[in-house]
Amino acid sequence: MSRFGNLEFGENPRAESASQSHALNKDEAYYLREAGEFFESGRFEQALRSYAKALEQNPKSAAGWTGQVRMLIELGEFKEAKLWAEKALALFPREGELLAAKAVALARIGDGKGALAFSDASMEVEANTPYIWLARGDVLMARKEKRAAYCFEKAILLARDHWLWPWLASRVHLFYKQTAQALKFAQQALNLAATRAIVWQQLGRCELALGLDAKAQQSFARARELDRECPDIERLTMEAGKTSFFTRILRRFSLG
Repeated sequence: MSRFGNLEFGENPRAESASQSHALNKDEAYYLREAGEFFESGRFEQALRSYAKALEQNPKSAAGWTGQVRMLIELGEFKEAKLWAEKALALFPREGELLAAKAVALARIGDGKGALAFSDASMEVEANTPYIWLARGDVLMARKEKRAAYCFEKAILLARDHWLWPWLASRVHLFYKQTAQALKFAQQALNLAATRAIVWQQLGRCELALGLDAKAQQSFARARELDRECPDIERLTMEAGKTSFFTRILRRFSLG
C-alpha cells in the first residue's frame, strides 16, 4: 500500500485505532509531538504517519493537516501535497501555514502564478511565523526572484536562532541547486546544533553537490556517529565514496 492510503481526510477516522490509542494515553498531542521529533531528525515518512495518527484522534487538527502537507513536500510528493492541501483548506480556508504549504507544493510543480497567489493569501492571514516566510522564499526562488533572500533571512530572524530554520533553508536551496548558499545555511545550522546528525547529513549533501567529496565523507561519518540510523546516510556515504574514487582516477590520468 502506498504511503497515501493511510492518510486521513478527516471524514471517517478509524474508531478502533483511536480507541486503542486512547487506552495507551496516546492522544493528538502525543502524536503531534512524536511527529515533530521525527521531522527534526529527518524521518519524514515516520512523521507523516504520526501526523495521520494525530488526525485519527482529532480530524479537525489544523496542525495535523498542515504537518501532513509539509511532510509530503519534504518527501518530494508535490502533487499529493497539493491534493491534501486542497482537502485541508476545505476545512481551514484561512489557516496561514496551510495556505503557505499549498503555495510551496504549487511552486514545486511549476505553477508559479498559483504559488504566488497562495503565498500572498497566507501572508494576509498571518505574516509573522518562520514557516510562512520560508515558504515565501521557496515560492520566490521557484520564480527566480531576488527577493527570495530576504524571506529566508526573515524566517531565521523570527525563529530566533533555532537550528531548524537554517537547516530547512539549506534544504530549499539545495532543491533549487543553489548549492553555495545551501552550504552557508547548513553551516549556520551546524553552528547552532552541532550534535544534530541530520544537520551533519545536510552539510555533507551540500559538500557533495559542490564536489567536496572528502569533506562530505567526513560529514557523513560524523552524522553516523551521532545517529547510526540517520536517514539516507549509507546511500550518501557510498555516493561520496564513488565520486571520490572516480575523481582520483581522473586526476591520475590528467597528471599522467
